[in-house]
Amino acid sequence: MIKVAIIGRPNVGKSTLFNRLAGRKIAIVHDKPGVTRDRKEASAKLRDIDLLVIDTAGYEYSKEDSLEKRMWEQTQRAIAEADVCLFLFDARDGVQPYDEHFADLVRQSGKPVILLANKCEGKIQEDSIHEAYALGLGTPIPFSAEHSLGLQDLYDALKPFDQKPSRTKAGEDDETEDAAYKKRPIQLAIVGRPNVGKSTLVNALLKDERMLTGPEAGVTRDAITIEWSWKGRRINLVDTAGLRKQSRISDSLEKMSAASTKHAAFMAQVVVLVLDADAVLDKQDLTIARQVIDEGRALVIAVNKWDIANRQEALQKLNDKLETSLAQAEGVPTVTISALKNEGLDKLMSAVLKVYDRWNTRIPTAPLNKWFADMIDNYPPPLGKNKRRIKLRYITQAKTRPPSFYIFSSNPEGLPDAYLRYLVNNLRETFNLGGIPLRITVRKTSNPYAEKDKYHSK
Repeated sequence: MIKVAIIGRPNVGKSTLFNRLAGRKIAIVHDKPGVTRDRKEASAKLRDIDLLVIDTAGYEYSKEDSLEKRMWEQTQRAIAEADVCLFLFDARDGVQPYDEHFADLVRQSGKPVILLANKCEGKIQEDSIHEAYALGLGTPIPFSAEHSLGLQDLYDALKPFDQKPSRTKAGEDDETEDAAYKKRPIQLAIVGRPNVGKSTLVNALLKDERMLTGPEAGVTRDAITIEWSWKGRRINLVDTAGLRKQSRISDSLEKMSAASTKHAAFMAQVVVLVLDADAVLDKQDLTIARQVIDEGRALVIAVNKWDIANRQEALQKLNDKLETSLAQAEGVPTVTISALKNEGLDKLMSAVLKVYDRWNTRIPTAPLNKWFADMIDNYPPPLGKNKRRIKLRYITQAKTRPPSFYIFSSNPEGLPDAYLRYLVNNLRETFNLGGIPLRITVRKTSNPYAEKDKYHSK
């Protein structure tokens, strides 16, 4: 696999090329310069070449300790880690002073560079292509990421860097589904309101300044996925943009960031909702938590900035809110942390693994139906619409991720929600399924005599 960094000044089409190679819209693309801030990685394929593509922030020179300088430091790291760099410039604008200065810095890195004259959809850009020889990065390739022009030339340029690893033997990793889930990477998304410390938490877990952080609210714009492992468990760690109340979002770029965050959360398996210890579970936090649970994801709550919090007041408020406003996921694990001081991180990750295992729980049929029979004996179902008692015959687990169950009944109509809550709460308590959504659906059993009666009626 070739590790490829896409670099260039702002607004030359880096994220468009990233999405084109990845085969899907992962990075936010907007006319506004400087949308990309953090490094974003994705596996990609260009014909028979396997790629790991890195989208980077556009180069903007800054000597001060500013957001732009921190963005440039992230781009420098991407260049250092890459096998080859794709240097983009805008063929419509021609070579700009920033292009020349950036090219000098890239040459000093010693990394191989492929020069792409992007937005080159016609002959009018030929003059600017000739100008690009002055950058000293080799022959420019006429290219259009938006219209997929020049991909064959890019393939030819990348092919010399391609070295295929040896393949493992077929069947080497065959296992049952229930055992195999522990070997698959956990999709873990970090979500929350702006400026609660999500990126600081990601950096603390990675023990690396991987994500841009700072006092400015809304530094992270894209959902960024980083491959990681914790105590031997593989994890795809996803940092996301902060979510504000929907009615307060008017800017189109922020709307795209919010959509990217929600998509990352809903595609995750475990979601860590990061709260500020001074404002735990406000209305926006509760909205996020409910959406995560409704989507069937496992949830962990991390109360950040615990080192400077009024602890007794914060804990009381958190427990009250969980009891009154988040009853549909009773037993959600809550962990107090300080991302800035690296406190509570092991407890947080232990909670993540426990809730992930619960999310994958499959209950054997015999104990499940024993429990079901006991529940019905203790509290029989009420009368249905026809004034006859509803008969619940048996229960079966349909799937995991999250655990979902079917109850079969010959007369399911009118079973009250209160009775289903009674079953869900006891199921959660009996089989230690706190903190994950549980789904129970009542289905009508077929009449075993229907076909026989039909036969005799002929």
